Amino acid sequence: MPYPKGHKIKVRGKIVESAARAFRTNGIQVVSVPFIMKGAGLTHGGFYSHFDNKEQLVAEACEYAISDTIGLLQKVADQEEQEPKINTVIDYYLSPYHRDKTEMSCIFPALSGEISRSSDEIRQVFTNELERMIAFISNLADMDVSKSRALFSTLVGSLVLARSVNDPELSDSFLAAGRQQAKEVVRSN
Repeated sequence: MPYPKGHKIKVRGKIVESAARAFRTNGIQVVSVPFIMKGAGLTHGGFYSHFDNKEQLVAEACEYAISDTIGLLQKVADQEEQEPKINTVIDYYLSPYHRDKTEMSCIFPALSGEISRSSDEIRQVFTNELERMIAFISNLADMDVSKSRALFSTLVGSLVLARSVNDPELSDSFLAAGRQQAKEVVRSN
């Protein structure tokens, strides 16, 4: 019996979503194709009917994860009545919740170090997605690209450090300091 129309696209989407979750939590290198496929509720044998290789999946998972993050941050901003809405995004991005929910959080803090050692193709996708995130922040904050890069660098760096330490108080202090500095960038706009 043949699969219903759109089945292959739906399955591919499940694989990409599983990969994005796994990469956000564990990085790229340590996550195997069987692990990703299991997370999608599939056997690893079907992987190559959807992707040429893991690198192709990494590229699509990065694109998916950034679209997911931008959508989430836009939803956070849309719930805020006060201006500037970017402050709500800053508070969410540098919250204990976002720090701790790695499987659904922003992929940039999780993968930036690893991506720097990846292929040119993966780095190009990551670069394109980073520019898309910067454009989102620039539009939301109504600031130029240079300041938006500084703002996003503060967010990512603060989150990386907050996740890196094993002292909860120190971790929270990185989040608080990052929120304060990020809002200073917004105020100086």
